[in-house]
Amino acid sequence: MAHPTFSLNILRNLTQLLGPGVLMATAAIGGSHLVASTQAGAIYGWQLALLVFIVNLLKYPFFRAGVSYTISAGETLQTGYLRLGKGYLLTALLLNIISAVVNSAALLMFSASLLGYFMPMDISVPLLAAVILIAILVILIGGHFAALEKISKAIMITLVIATISATFIAWQNGAVAPDDYVSPSPWTMAAIGFLVVTMGWMPAPIEISGITSLWLKKQCEEKAVTAKSALFDFNLGYFTTMILALVFLALGALVLHGSGEALASGGIGFSKQLVGLYAGTIGEWARWLIAVVAFLCIFGSALTVYDGYSRAVTEAILLLNGKKEMPERNVVLVLSLVAVLSFIIVLFFKTALLAMLGFAMTLAFITTPMFALLNHKLVHRAELHDSVKAGPLVTTLSYIGLAYLFGFLAIFIAWKWFL
Repeated sequence: MAHPTFSLNILRNLTQLLGPGVLMATAAIGGSHLVASTQAGAIYGWQLALLVFIVNLLKYPFFRAGVSYTISAGETLQTGYLRLGKGYLLTALLLNIISAVVNSAALLMFSASLLGYFMPMDISVPLLAAVILIAILVILIGGHFAALEKISKAIMITLVIATISATFIAWQNGAVAPDDYVSPSPWTMAAIGFLVVTMGWMPAPIEISGITSLWLKKQCEEKAVTAKSALFDFNLGYFTTMILALVFLALGALVLHGSGEALASGGIGFSKQLVGLYAGTIGEWARWLIAVVAFLCIFGSALTVYDGYSRAVTEAILLLNGKKEMPERNVVLVLSLVAVLSFIIVLFFKTALLAMLGFAMTLAFITTPMFALLNHKLVHRAELHDSVKAGPLVTTLSYIGLAYLFGFLAIFIAWKWFL
């Protein structure tokens, strides 16, 4: 039998290896999982399970590029974009600025709505958003990267245990849909808008790969990181997001599918309804379990997104001005600007949470092919470490992924503006 101290040391050493991959997972498991995956299960049952799996699989090479390139070249993806040409980095910067404000605002609004569920009285979404935003800024400005890393690990461990527990209970109770319930088909032209929303943030916008690259470079500056440990950390984080996407879809299929309930579009109303529907099926005792899962899911995503996008925008601006160092004060300045702009958006969209999330996910779907192409070009031109070099399977997935992303984007454009 293993000695407890020995087992504890192994666990501690394993935990210390984790970092950017866990941060990426924390950023990813937000609106895409709690909203898109849950709604996919709620509306269509199990019909979109294979699509969710395939979408995650086809995006894998482009997210992996952030680890492969950084651990091999010792520089971030954005530095690599600059090597490809100034126009590439400028394109990435412009897309990141838009995504930074829109995605941060969407997650801030959702976090505030979920926080409202715990309040004994009705409090406006803007006020709750201000509380969430102050907490995020205190953590990021006061604790910097170390605080972000520790909090993300705690959130992920709690989130995985709680979500799987809730799904197991729902599975034991059985689906709520009547035996004669006929599920609507997702394979119609009318459903394209929903499919785009589902795929936009599944598992996350691909520009998160550039943010993962930044986090990895930061980690390499603070501790010894090998190519194998970096890839292990990434794979663990990525495949955890893939599994949890299917778990949230299962929750939607088991608890909400066929229930006859239409999800509210308002922030706090949506959050209370979502938690209430789960509690009504799983059991009243599970109400707080679901509420905690939902809040951790979105707050963790908001926390990492604010940090990551701010670092990505800051780095790109400095690189375009010929500077390689990234002082923390510059990151704080951009973070503060993103915080102000995202809060202004919350003030305008305070009563339309799902509309805001849908807009953010659609934007992510439109920008995703560009980042995928950038990452594909970069890793195929760079000299990569043998431990992280893509094999035939990952290379094939990369080409299929590009065809899928640009092909579906063309279908979406045709459906939106020409059909």
